[in-house]
Amino acid sequence: MMRPLLTSLLLLLASASAAADLSGTLRLFANGKPLRESEAAEAVVYFRPAKPVAVAAATETAIMSTRRKQFVPRVLAITAGSAVRFPNEDPILHNAFSTSPDNGFDTGQYGRGEGRTQVFARAGLVRVYCNVHHSMFGYVLVLDTPFHTRADAAGRFRLEGLPAGEGELVVFHDRGAPLKQAISVGESSTIELKLDLNKRRVPVHSNKFGKPYAKKRNGRY
Repeated sequence: MMRPLLTSLLLLLASASAAADLSGTLRLFANGKPLRESEAAEAVVYFRPAKPVAVAAATETAIMSTRRKQFVPRVLAITAGSAVRFPNEDPILHNAFSTSPDNGFDTGQYGRGEGRTQVFARAGLVRVYCNVHHSMFGYVLVLDTPFHTRADAAGRFRLEGLPAGEGELVVFHDRGAPLKQAISVGESSTIELKLDLNKRRVPVHSNKFGKPYAKKRNGRY
């Protein structure tokens, strides 16, 4: 009786000791010049172990609101299978939609209220737009790893409980190409990352029918 119990205990201890933390700092640049540290708060940092781990859907519904003609937050990271609700906090109509492969959706036009909930089953980047307002855009980053976090306004981030060993660290910011770096996680690791942002603030896109947005008389959308 004691031997199987002791073996299980040793396995649990080994598993606990294998858990590692990774902290670091993200610095953002544009054309070689450093940007405000607060820009880093829109970045998502995640770790993919070389040996994939099980990913569970979140038990709580994530929120991406429409507020002052913007999606808030602009970038939202979730695990595959999780749900996101799109409430409207504005006194005007909005229409959240995406034509992203595997995760496309369309809320239809809706006024102030709780909005529609959408489940994102497949890992990938979901580009979210408003069919009413061209300047509104957001991103739902559907991940196949449970190890993700956001940088704070000073560019600092921390990932906890990582499996020690080899893997890939990825930084996503919507204004730059994803930064990917192979790393080996130890008991306590620190890293400094630099990312160059070279994409325009409002991405080029069409409405949900694949056509240009109609301009109003004042030249705005």
